[in-house]
Amino acid sequence: MYVRTGFRDDVDAEQEPLFRKHLRQNPLVVKTAGFTFIRNALLNDYPVVEAVRSILPLCDYIVVAVGQSDDGTLELVRSIGDPKIHILETVWDDNLREGGRVLAEETNKAFDAIPPEYAWCFYIQADECVHEADLPAIRAGMERWLHDPQTEGLLFNYRHFYGSYDYIGASRRWYRREVRIIRNDKTIRSYKDAQGFRSAGGVKLRVRQIDACIYHYGWVKHPAAQQRKQLNFNRLWHSDEKVHAMVGDSPVYTYDGTEALERFAGAHPAVMYPRINAVNWHFEGDPALSRRTCKEWLSQLFERHTGWRPGEYRNYVLLK
Repeated sequence: MYVRTGFRDDVDAEQEPLFRKHLRQNPLVVKTAGFTFIRNALLNDYPVVEAVRSILPLCDYIVVAVGQSDDGTLELVRSIGDPKIHILETVWDDNLREGGRVLAEETNKAFDAIPPEYAWCFYIQADECVHEADLPAIRAGMERWLHDPQTEGLLFNYRHFYGSYDYIGASRRWYRREVRIIRNDKTIRSYKDAQGFRSAGGVKLRVRQIDACIYHYGWVKHPAAQQRKQLNFNRLWHSDEKVHAMVGDSPVYTYDGTEALERFAGAHPAVMYPRINAVNWHFEGDPALSRRTCKEWLSQLFERHTGWRPGEYRNYVLLK
């Protein structure tokens, strides 16, 4: 009998997940795989190449699930040219419109393609990057919690850029943290629209916070590209009629000039600078014009002093 102390239940040796067997046989080795999915990266202006390159230094193996596209996405991913990258060609089920479920399905396809010898699996979405300065902290977290049976994943902080690479969304609508490294346990599944993960039965993962950040660039695009993304992305949730009513007929997206923003004074991941230097639009946002209620201002002030956000949605159980 193999006793899974601290895990969900005990299992017989024959049922022991292969990644745990590998850990027992190779206790000093931390093998990490990355995974992501993408479709129509060029049409929707996704920085998927930058996303993959940002995690390459940490990963021994990366699965990129490339959905059948209407542009050169497959060739774009192949152009990265790293032998660690393994492309999985997929076909999206466009009928899965309820809650963006198709995004979770594609995430699971990539995750399931990771071989069992990799202990940790680093999930990066096609509009996310990690900063090279955070790589040591990420590696340290994976090493520290590798043999802790309670830890099912690692939690990252987030920076959500909006309209421009110079501004970060500051309102409560932007989630502060999410799980991006998980155990190579195939009972873990992508949850709802692939923002996070749950284990079998929808149970929240038990995770540790690490001192590292995900840079999210999903809301930084040329207004024409952002409008294309809104049309295509919302079709993953809604009927064509509802998408048309939501997005309209304009050829360009109108960024909300009163979105609650903060100016970003730090450095972006190095892989992003060619894209940043090629910016060809002007964003009119101004933090001074940010529209926040008194309640939002007080909540933000309380959060800064205590680190606690009242009423925050957490798709995980944070271990101390």
